[in-house]
Amino acid sequence: MSVRGLLERLTSRVEALQVLDTPGYQLEHGVSLTFLLAGRWARPLQDLLHGVWLGHPLHPVLVTVPVGAWSAAALLDGLDASGRGGPGAAQAARAVVGLGIAGGVGSVATGLTDWQHAHDEARRVGMVHGALNSAALALYAWSFADRGRGRAGRARVTAAAGYGLVLASSYLGGVLSYRHRLGVDHSAAGREPRVFTPVARLADLPDREPVEVAADGVPVVLVRTDEEVRALAGRCPHLGGPMAEGWLHRDELVCPWHGSRFDVGTGEPAQGPATAPLPCYDTRVRDGAVEVRRRARWRTPTAVTTVEEASR
Repeated sequence: MSVRGLLERLTSRVEALQVLDTPGYQLEHGVSLTFLLAGRWARPLQDLLHGVWLGHPLHPVLVTVPVGAWSAAALLDGLDASGRGGPGAAQAARAVVGLGIAGGVGSVATGLTDWQHAHDEARRVGMVHGALNSAALALYAWSFADRGRGRAGRARVTAAAGYGLVLASSYLGGVLSYRHRLGVDHSAAGREPRVFTPVARLADLPDREPVEVAADGVPVVLVRTDEEVRALAGRCPHLGGPMAEGWLHRDELVCPWHGSRFDVGTGEPAQGPATAPLPCYDTRVRDGAVEVRRRARWRTPTAVTTVEEASR
């Protein structure tokens, strides 16, 4: 069997582990309760850990710290064990192991925050991914303590075991990102329509109520207020929630699935878990028909049509 076939088989078995469902939901409730205990700081803390301020998930940024640090530690341990690392190799190895532990703690916090919204197979893969990372973190903490006590041999062994777990977990992290699309942008792809396309009659749009239409096969949500018509992508960037089933909160469109909020004028996320902006469309009204055109992210709004203008 090829390496790819073996990994695929192991991944499929992890995805089928229904025994993980009950502890998974218990863990999710524990994460939610932890944030509830933070009171009014809960939402800012979640947005911080999700990476709303960064523009994409914070977790993949932080995981580079322990992976990079522990890779450096493996190299330094090898040099020290062979006698080619010089007098400072052991101290340098301990320092980067400690750096990796600090980054690992941050990775666990951000990973759990993102994982709590996963479902089914992705939830199970995420649990195994997190369990492997937690075991690796514990082994490296043990290794770090042994290095301080002068037990270099055992410290290298526990670090090597931890590094093996990190590699296995990294593969599952890739499965979560590239197969289950956890953390990627789920909003409508492409740049269609590129020209103004009629999608609805202005008279048919209720005030302040999201309405889904199709623009060249792409789901779009129209929001009419007293003064203007806005158009945004019909699927939430977080996990593809139907934005037309959401609602307006002040001037923000709320996703019905996980509560992400987006500015109706710019599409920028005002509240997570979504970190990517909701794509926007230019709008105009001709002969009572609302027309939309995909707005490039680098282009400022050029045609946000007001109801007053449409009546002229």
